[in-house]
Order: sequence, then C-alpha cells, then structure tokens
Amino acid sequence: MPEMTTSHTGRPLLSLDELTITFDGETVVDGLSLHIHAGEALALVGESGSGKSVSALGAMNLLPGNAQVSGRRQLGETNLATLRRRDWQGLLGSRVGFVFQEPMTSLNPLHTVEKQIGETLRLHQGLSGKAARARARELLIQVQLPRPDELLDAWPHQLSGGQRQRVMIAMAIANEPDLLIADEPTTALDVTVQQDILALLRELRERHGMGMLLITHDLNLVRRHADRVCVLYHGREQETGPVERVFRDPQSHYTRTLLDAEPRGRPLPLDTPPMLLAARSLRVAFSRPKRLFSRTPPPFVAVQPLDLTLRRGETLGIVGESGSGKTTLAMALLRLTGSDGEIDFAGERLDTLSGNTLRKQRRRFQIVFQDPYGSLSPRLPVAKIISEGLRFHHPELDDAEVDRRVQATLEEVGLPSDCASRYPHEFSGGQRQRIAVARAVILEPELIVLDEPTSALDRTVQKQLVELLRDLQARRGLSYLFISHDLAVVRTMAHRVMVMKDGEVVEEGTSEQVLGAPQTSYTRALVEAAGLAPTTD
Repeated sequence: MPEMTTSHTGRPLLSLDELTITFDGETVVDGLSLHIHAGEALALVGESGSGKSVSALGAMNLLPGNAQVSGRRQLGETNLATLRRRDWQGLLGSRVGFVFQEPMTSLNPLHTVEKQIGETLRLHQGLSGKAARARARELLIQVQLPRPDELLDAWPHQLSGGQRQRVMIAMAIANEPDLLIADEPTTALDVTVQQDILALLRELRERHGMGMLLITHDLNLVRRHADRVCVLYHGREQETGPVERVFRDPQSHYTRTLLDAEPRGRPLPLDTPPMLLAARSLRVAFSRPKRLFSRTPPPFVAVQPLDLTLRRGETLGIVGESGSGKTTLAMALLRLTGSDGEIDFAGERLDTLSGNTLRKQRRRFQIVFQDPYGSLSPRLPVAKIISEGLRFHHPELDDAEVDRRVQATLEEVGLPSDCASRYPHEFSGGQRQRIAVARAVILEPELIVLDEPTSALDRTVQKQLVELLRDLQARRGLSYLFISHDLAVVRTMAHRVMVMKDGEVVEEGTSEQVLGAPQTSYTRALVEAAGLAPTTD
C-alpha cells in the first residue's frame, strides 16, 4: 500500500486500490494503489512500458475494448467502476481534465483554437456564440498566452509547441475540473518552456484546488513540481512517498537505478588535436513568398553570420530554444541547406563542392536524428538500413564483406547479431537509436551530428546511449556536433558549448565556463530552467 502524506487530511480526491489491467490475458498493471488529495500533485514515474499512462487511462475508462480493468476506483464520492457510458461522457472534461504529451496530435488540425475550446464549453456548460468566445478568451489569458483575440482565430499549425500545450491546458481546465491528469506534458518542449508550463500548472492547481497526477520519466521535474511520487516498474508499484524522502533515501533497487541514471561524468580529455571543421562568416537565409502587388520582402535570416571551429575527437554542444537556429546551422555545415560563407572540412572547402564531388565527401560526416522511428525506413530490415550507405559509397564490396561489416557494427553498438533480419517496429526506442548510430558509424565518418539524440528516451536509456557515444568517440576518434536542449546531457558530453538565440551566438566557451558560470541572462535562464547543480565528478 502507498505511504500516505501527513500534509493532507480527509477523503482523497482520487483513490485507486489494487488497480489491475490486463490485455487479452496479459497483465500490464498489477495491483497499483495510489491516492491524490485536492491541491496535491502526485508524480507517477517509471520507464517507457512501466504502465504509467495505461494506469491513468484504465482508471478513467479510456482503454480499448480488449482491456480488462479491476480494483476499486473512486473519484470523491463517485465509484468509477459502476459508471455507465453516458456518465463517463459527463465526467471526462468536466471533473477530470487531460493534458497529453504531444498537443499537435491531440488538437484537431481542421479546427481553430476558438472552436476546439468552445466544443468542451458547449458540451459541459452549454455555452455558444459570444459567451463561448468570451470564456475561451478568458482561458487563454489564464494560461498566459499573449494576443488572445488573434490566437482564438489561429490554427494549431500556426502555434509553437509551447503555445499548443497552453491551449491544451486551457481546454483541460475550461470546466474547472477536480483532477488534472498531465501525461508527459513537457517532454517535447525546451527547458524554459517546460518551466513555464509546470509553473503554470502549479499556479492553476493552487488557485482552483485541483489534484494533479503528473506522469513523467523526468526526475528533475518530479523533484521540483510534485509533492509525492509513486514509482512503477513493469506495472508493479515499487515505492510511494514524499518526493524529498524518496529522492533522499530510496527504498527500492529500481528507484535507486532511476536516480543513478541522472547524467554524470565529463567529456573525454583532449590535448590539442588538429582542426577538423571550421566555418567563417556562415549565414543562412530563406526567401519569403512575395504577395501580389507588393514588394519582395527581405529574406528571413535563420542563422546570423558566425564563426565555428571543431577539433578532431572534440564534442561541441549547441544549445538554445526551438527556433534558435541550432539544426539549421548543422544542416548548413553538412551542406544539406544553402548558406553563405566558408566551410572548411579537414582542409577542403566544402562550400565550393557540388554534385558527385560533394556526394563522395558525405561518407566523412553523418547525422543521427531525434526520432529514430521516423528516420528509419519501416519497410527495410535492420541489415539493409545499416548497409545502404555502405553499398553506395563502397560499391566494390561483395555481399559477404557487407554482411561482415554490418555484424561487426551491430556488435560495436551493443545490438545482438540476430536483429539484422528484424524491422524497426520490433525494437524499443533506445535500440532504434542504436540502429541509427550503427548506420552512421559503419561508414567510418570523422564527424557525426547528433540532433537531439536522447530527448525522446528514458533516463536509464539516455545513460546507456551517452556511454555508447563516449565509447565510440574514444575508440574511433570521432568529432561530435551535439545539438540538445537537455543541458545535463550536454554537460556530460561536450568539451565546448555554443549558445544560440534567434539565429545568433550569444555565448560560447568551455562546458564548465558556459554551464557553470554563464555570462548572459539568456544562458542563465537556460541553466536555471534545467536545474543544473554543481557536479562532484
């Protein structure tokens, strides 16, 4: 049974006792018990597949028909296990609000913001027309969105990630629910936006007296934004208690494993290796569409002129919020988008190359993307995915040699040899990212661009991937451009850090200088939002 907090008395807002969920006879949640009081935030943590989201969806009757849910479920005085379908339609959205991880898939792309907020107001409060618009405007102000009148008429694709998440929160609190369920609400957001969203949820919780179930794998967020924490592993509760106590003195081996997975260590030491990459006055601009009967607008400058250097075996971390120009800069350095300025790679001017000459050079620099599932072809087995570039750049190799190199690379990145004939959907997120790394390193490049390679992964899987990347760098002498908004991982990986904002470099230096003693207010805000503390490593 979970440990009850002493700061709340009376009947819990939400009680789950011995919640068990099975799919076609397979148990995915086994006897979970938890209680949430009004005004309290309980964090449900664990790795992907631990049963966090399934527990919340099962408690609220939102699982598909092949799910069997048992155990006592109580929301205030309401026995949730006895509700009919019509009762659930009245309860969800009124007494219980949901905020999901990816607002772009949760919002209807064919409806404006006003229509989407207005729908829940019409269903649960009977509001329409001017009254609904006025209430929707109030909600946008409440979630601290600027220019509410403009945003009411906007479509989801016209909003940033943080704005879309705030719209989702506005919809979730529109009917002042008793309970808010926030399922990984900040995973895809920048650290500063994460802080804003969590601070907003705390303010709304305190103002309305809502209880909140925060589902996350980010222990840093739990430490700062939850009152109590419940740790799940393979559907089983490991321990529950006040956040401070659990983090200070974890009782279960699994909780200790999660806490130990926080990024630690320092990048590999360097002497003075030779220069590999140098960019001078690099600038990226995109033309804007011309409107009828108007002058041609000036181009949008995504990356202001900048200089950049990277030595062999060195890692340069590039950090900044979404839209700061990080990925655009990397694409320009790899000649995957147009740019002005000079790009020198191992003594050769990349910016002057084109056609076959440039294609031959591409073997020497590779890229690993944020979402391995989206960057790996679902129609090809692993062996073909990994060997595709090898066959293009080395057509002289016969099938036997290609297979030998694929097997050797799979072993190097920590994947079993029998996975060569399997497809991407058969692997976990961490395994898919290893496949993406294998596809890059099989060509024996000198530079790898890592574009948010760990942001979609659990902390324990992140730790394993970071260790793999450091090991590959040590053995192969690789240089990395490491793009990320996770400053804790950047501090572990990067020798130097470049901070970007609105296409400009606002600060750069060694990792210790920039992240340990930031000089600009923008960098200080990033470091503060990331919750970085001095390390003892």
